[in-house]
Amino acid sequence: MTGRGAWIAGVDEAGRGPLAGPVVAAAVILDPRAAPLAGLGDSKQLTAEQRAALAPQIRASAVAWAIGMADHEEIDALNILQATLLAMRRALWSLPRAPSHIQVDGNRLPRLADLPWCCSAEAIVRGDATHAAISAASILAKTERDSLMEQLDARFPSYGFGQHKGYPTPLHLQRLRRYGPSPVHRRSFGPVKLAAGGEIHS
Repeated sequence: MTGRGAWIAGVDEAGRGPLAGPVVAAAVILDPRAAPLAGLGDSKQLTAEQRAALAPQIRASAVAWAIGMADHEEIDALNILQATLLAMRRALWSLPRAPSHIQVDGNRLPRLADLPWCCSAEAIVRGDATHAAISAASILAKTERDSLMEQLDARFPSYGFGQHKGYPTPLHLQRLRRYGPSPVHRRSFGPVKLAAGGEIHS
């Protein structure tokens, strides 16, 4: 099923750790007949400039790609794991063509039984560093989320979202304490609860 010629959809996410904004997933089907795209790798190990250069190449050369996301309210309602799996499902649902196999980064698969097509699937720990389709998905998810956080920075300039993308950096935590949570902060996350005057539950 995963041999040469298979239409493999790689799936990965960005944004599980931040205190604000959505979690974003991407699904990418690369052409198995094409030469490997130079520079693919775990998006976290690439510079922002490298990701920005690779993302349009991936979109242009992929057989199919799609983005799915779950917003801060869904994260608070479901928990971050379930919201991540939901974002992955949405990315797969949005693919314009059916894969013959799905490779998901990590150790959990999203629910696939009710997708509009049937294929095999596997979860691969650290797959973003070893499987091209997952690497491509990692880069698209990261660049898409970074772009969304830059847009949120324009709406909520007090928090520095454009710099830290919502991650709990010292700057972000300092701004969170000073201004309290914004409308796009994840209220179920401990530092946000604290800044809002609520209790943090272990």
